[in-house]
Amino acid sequence: MAESFKNKLIEILIKSKGLKESDLNKALETQKKSGGSLSKIMVDNGFITQKSLMLVLSQQLSIPPINLSKFKINKEVLGLIPEKMARQYSLIPISKIGNVLTVAMADPLNIFALDDLKMITKFRIDPAISTENDIREAIDNYYGLHAQDISKVFEEAPTADVELVEEERVDVSEATEESQKAPIVKVVNLILDEALKKRASDIHIEPCENFLKVRYRIDGSLHDILTLPKSNQNAVLARLKIMSRLDITETRLPQDGRFMINFEGKPIDFRVSVLPVVFGGKVVLRVLDKSSLSIGLEKLGFLPGPLATFKTALERPYGMILVTGPTGSGKSTTLYSIINQLNKPQRNIITLEDPVEYELDGITQIPARPEIGLTFANGLRSVLRQSPDIVMVGEIRDFETADIAIKASLTGQLILSTLHTNDSAGAITRLIDMGVEPFLAASSLVLLTAQRLMRKICPSCKTEEGVPANVLERIGLKHQELIKKGTRKFYKGAGCARCNKTGYYGRIGILEAFLVDDHVRDMIMKKVSSDDIKDYAVKELGMKTLRDNAVENFMNGLTTLEEVFRVTSED
Repeated sequence: MAESFKNKLIEILIKSKGLKESDLNKALETQKKSGGSLSKIMVDNGFITQKSLMLVLSQQLSIPPINLSKFKINKEVLGLIPEKMARQYSLIPISKIGNVLTVAMADPLNIFALDDLKMITKFRIDPAISTENDIREAIDNYYGLHAQDISKVFEEAPTADVELVEEERVDVSEATEESQKAPIVKVVNLILDEALKKRASDIHIEPCENFLKVRYRIDGSLHDILTLPKSNQNAVLARLKIMSRLDITETRLPQDGRFMINFEGKPIDFRVSVLPVVFGGKVVLRVLDKSSLSIGLEKLGFLPGPLATFKTALERPYGMILVTGPTGSGKSTTLYSIINQLNKPQRNIITLEDPVEYELDGITQIPARPEIGLTFANGLRSVLRQSPDIVMVGEIRDFETADIAIKASLTGQLILSTLHTNDSAGAITRLIDMGVEPFLAASSLVLLTAQRLMRKICPSCKTEEGVPANVLERIGLKHQELIKKGTRKFYKGAGCARCNKTGYYGRIGILEAFLVDDHVRDMIMKKVSSDDIKDYAVKELGMKTLRDNAVENFMNGLTTLEEVFRVTSED
């Protein structure tokens, strides 16, 4: 970018778009130290918006701005530019007339991109301008996996000749042979690849009467992705079983397996569950990304107060820490993040899980197998003979496991485990209901926590919304106080291609946690109700409830009021 043109742009941004000179100086200093595009530095730091920059560039260069959400791009035009190049230069082709190719670009002054486009396409390039976010969403949308693309794969390949001979019997040899053919291999790989691109935590492949349905669980909600021909159902299932090293001849009993793939240079594990259902075998694949565990507790989204309480408890040499919450609330991720953080050469860490989800270096991991007698209780007895410093038990499900775990925590081990309860104080009642003596529970417990996962507003379609005063008062906020503090803006997601029209993108953890002090121990011994213990924790120990955490995230503009009510109950 010529220096005079750059200076003119900066002048316009300061005068008409609200760019502060102090922010400009910070951006220039950053560029001086680390290099890079000045405009990108200013956008990344929030000094200006992508839209403001786009409008100024459009006006100065006489290049039309494009709203990509109102365009429907032809597949032939899309095929002129490879996805890798589109992502590298933040651009996407939108139309071709004669020998002129119109391309939407985030940076129409990028001469390297323009030269590469001319060389690859052999067309004259006519640039249009759009925001980087809009282009990225369009790339995800158009270059992504679609049902019609899958249909084309099957149309171009020989039709699979696999059919149900009679109930619970299939031609295994034919299904196996078909599963090795290129179209089936390609389709399964595309399903896995697209799931990872869309941040899916689970892939559901569900046989229906006339077709095979594929759904992704994204941010906790299931979304229909595509349907496949019924004739290829057995070949797809056989392919997944072969990858997971399962018995492809077994169609009557549930099976569990796992496999690993490389995605964008990092290994991703898939835990596979196959369940026989009315119309065939339903497969659920759980995506396990080990890299997400090394980020530490600080990056899980917990607020500073509960996080500090958690860290204090982890400094204790022994005792029991319980993480509670329903299925899918992130308990396992929290425990794995903890033991990954505590994993030092001088410590002997052993886990007992059903099943082992993430395989971690330097940690002894034991999969529970109740069918051969290796239950949590029996496994825990053997684990304690291995002189562990820290033990993670996947879940406390019965009195025997609870009793052994508690006694172990009293003899010098730090025990980490989970329970299915609604709140932190409810863990005490649950243990006593199992048959644990109150004095043992009181002596062993160090920290009680409860957590949930709540969806975050999509940053690409985040818009301001008004919230009635009576609704704010329902969650303990007074409108007048907000006006005094200057906090009057609330947000929601309008819905866009990036968030699949949901308005949410990603999730954040909320945590309530309190340390068990002498007074709480005394209350446990006297079998005081969990409500009274929770009330004490809030008033005397300063615990923030799940609702308090959720409301604070709402006030910080991270989530919506609807999500606050969905995830948390009234206190």
